[in-house]
Amino acid sequence: MKLPENLIQKLENRKQNNSLRQLPSFNNLVDFSSNDYIGFSKSESVFKLAHHYLIENELIQNGATGSRLISGNHSLYQITESFVAQFHDAESALIFNSGYDANVGFFGAVPQRNDVILYDELSHASIRDGIIMSNAKSYRFNHNDFEDLERLILKFPDTTIYIVTETVFSMDGDSPNLEELVVLSEKYNCFLVVDEAHTLGVFGEKGEGLMQYLQLHNRIFARIMTFGKGLGCHGAAVLGSVELKEYLINFARSFIYTTGLSPHSVSTILTAYQHLETEKLVIEKLRMNIIFFNQQKNLLGLKPMFVRSKSAIQSAIVPGNENVKKLAQQLQDKGFDVKPILSPTVPEGQERLRFCIHSYNSEEEISQVLQSLGNFVF
Repeated sequence: MKLPENLIQKLENRKQNNSLRQLPSFNNLVDFSSNDYIGFSKSESVFKLAHHYLIENELIQNGATGSRLISGNHSLYQITESFVAQFHDAESALIFNSGYDANVGFFGAVPQRNDVILYDELSHASIRDGIIMSNAKSYRFNHNDFEDLERLILKFPDTTIYIVTETVFSMDGDSPNLEELVVLSEKYNCFLVVDEAHTLGVFGEKGEGLMQYLQLHNRIFARIMTFGKGLGCHGAAVLGSVELKEYLINFARSFIYTTGLSPHSVSTILTAYQHLETEKLVIEKLRMNIIFFNQQKNLLGLKPMFVRSKSAIQSAIVPGNENVKKLAQQLQDKGFDVKPILSPTVPEGQERLRFCIHSYNSEEEISQVLQSLGNFVF
């Protein structure tokens, strides 16, 4: 049966706008596109130890068999959630199947009718999808603009307000002034929620994330940690109070109505977290590579192209879908896996090349990719 005509037309519009999404093929290019910041997805040690843990504890089971509230809450969940909570100095941790599920579940369940959600305009799609599912009213504030945020807060006196942001934004790689944001949320008794998807494994002595590194984590309502990036595996956790965990177990639909993660997935999460405590050299190598990338782009005169960032995400603005796709292809032809980010994923005119830095990138690779970029744009 053919696709309905109106859906065919939507695909045609994407093609005409040069914004049609397609699944990429596997390649052997130098990785400047994945979120595997410290290489844990490729870690033979994590792979073998996770498997060994299952064998040693007689968890020979391929699937969870059901939702966690029915039959899927295998013993490894409690062990891992306890470890994650302790690692992050949190009262509790509740594991979800993905970062998307965590955000949709949290924001769809926690803010209530007559509450207000104030979210950064560049918040991730999963946050915005969760907000759409909420019964609360929602308003966006200008990116990292806390004067604009305070203006909105003052519009809703005597109202329960949730403030939502990310510690590192996925498309720009920049961060808000988190100290200032915490003070503002405390001033008006707001509930601050932060998504730390791109800081786990990147910031802090043991990759614990930016809020904990800045010692602000005990002054906020909730943190959402995603494992599919710096941790190199799959899943996510909401960190917060014991009461928040109990509430989410009862009301977060993306938690209640889905099959749990397999023992192998949860074992990998536990093993990866254990590795964060011992693999400090790769975290330090990532930091040095980020510094080196910033130094090189400055030396080569490329700084004006880039969004200011001290994270592992470095974005060079190249307006126009056709322009950025052409430039990405030129870099790929040189052997570098750099992906174009097209509108409508980012606003029209803000299309970009998104460089992801890793602990396993060499300084030579970083220099070469930036030299190639300079040769193509100048």
